[in-house]
Amino acid sequence: MNGLLLASKMSRRAYAIVDRTGEVESVATIGFVGLGAMGSRMAGRLLDSGHEVYGTNRTMSKAQALIERGLQWRETPRETTEASDVVISMVADDSALEAITSGPAGILAGLTDHKLYIDMSTVNPRLSQDLSTQVQAIGADMLDAPVSGSIPQAETGTLTIMVGGDEHAFASVEPLLRDLGQAVTYVGVNGQGLLLKLAINISLAVQTLAFSEGLLLAERGGIDPRLAAKVMSASAIGSPMLKGRISMLLDLPMQAWFDVAMMEKDIRLALGAAAELATPMPTTTVARDMLVRARELGYAHRDFAALHEVLAKSPERL
Repeated sequence: MNGLLLASKMSRRAYAIVDRTGEVESVATIGFVGLGAMGSRMAGRLLDSGHEVYGTNRTMSKAQALIERGLQWRETPRETTEASDVVISMVADDSALEAITSGPAGILAGLTDHKLYIDMSTVNPRLSQDLSTQVQAIGADMLDAPVSGSIPQAETGTLTIMVGGDEHAFASVEPLLRDLGQAVTYVGVNGQGLLLKLAINISLAVQTLAFSEGLLLAERGGIDPRLAAKVMSASAIGSPMLKGRISMLLDLPMQAWFDVAMMEKDIRLALGAAAELATPMPTTTVARDMLVRARELGYAHRDFAALHEVLAKSPERL
């Protein structure tokens, strides 16, 4: 797929694979493997943009609403890949990625040359690099394209997407990725998109923990927490992420945008990468410990804004 381009069609928002001579080889179809909280919304964005989308998920029931909107169901990742020119995956962790890519029903078994595989999961960069080597041996290309953002951004197509892999392959699908994200950036070789995503998630956890500490201090000093949160978020420390989570910090909802278990997983991946690169991570280590405590207190599937409640339940000295 080296050097191939994807050109938009006038009739619908699909793309045509074009060879080096400029001849159209075929109209690209898109496969989507992993239709959970994030993946379902991203696949929905692609459907709404007019793309022809094939998809599969571990449980078909989670895809029913998408099927009713036009998604063409396939039973396995392999079948989804075989039906598609570009296949995207979005799964929870390393083990889930290995499950959908390996074996006779996996993505690798369905890949052929001139296909492109984009994994948008947040996983170990080393695993992704090893997987890209297997994809290249088939004659296909692979990009790691993890996203920063939660359910609201997935629904509105305003995710931040960081991409690692072959630059020509990235250029071929950049318009497609811009249907999913408002900021799409090519970072470098395979694995570097993931490394940058982990670097971002460090700040998500650490900022939330630090803000929660300040908010709890104000509360215990007799200041109305809503007033404190309003003033704090309007100050120099009020990042867009913190502003978006103020209501969750004050009144933790049952439904998570990004749960504690997933954040703990990402922070562990970041610490693993830091160990390989001999990079000190003191505040990241503290955030990891607090996420572990949150999980142990039963918050695993609540939003990581739960760190505020966890602090309130913690002893004075941790």
